[in-house]
Amino acid sequence: MNLTTPLGDEVLSLRAGDQLTLSGTIYTARDEAHLRMMAEGIPFDPEGAVVYHCGPVVQNGRLVVAGPTTSARMNALTGFLIDAGVRALIGKGGMGAEVVEQLRGRAVYLALTGGCAALAADRMTLKGVYFEDLGMAEAVWVIKADRLPLTVGIDAHGGDLFRAVREKAKTQFHQRFNIKQDTVHETCHR
Repeated sequence: MNLTTPLGDEVLSLRAGDQLTLSGTIYTARDEAHLRMMAEGIPFDPEGAVVYHCGPVVQNGRLVVAGPTTSARMNALTGFLIDAGVRALIGKGGMGAEVVEQLRGRAVYLALTGGCAALAADRMTLKGVYFEDLGMAEAVWVIKADRLPLTVGIDAHGGDLFRAVREKAKTQFHQRFNIKQDTVHETCHR
């Protein structure tokens, strides 16, 4: 499936784990940009917009690298964007339970594989910038994406790939930890 911005209700049919490509305008934003937008307003039309948690490297008016940053840093800063009509967030690592609830019935979180910053930039063209005074990593860059490959990490129904992975990892860790504890206990009492 290829989605094109601005996004609408089509995001509501997506499910965690679905793979898609995204084309159209997206906006980068990290911590400082979120705080500035909360204080001064969103400088772009948020209705149907996509916000990319990214601090790109820009040289000579082009994107050199544009990989995702850890989205959980924006957990407490996200609600106002969803309330304003943003339909998708892009990042890595997932987001907290409060964001899963904020997305419910309204928007999705799309995951981009970390470590692919140069490859991601190959699918993007720089179109403009807001809040450039925040510096390269924190400014809001306007980017045109061309079939950016993404996975639905959190859907609009509460489905969360990251929660499922965390739960599986925790279960496996505890199983292994308990085995080691039993072995240590037996060894110490021999």
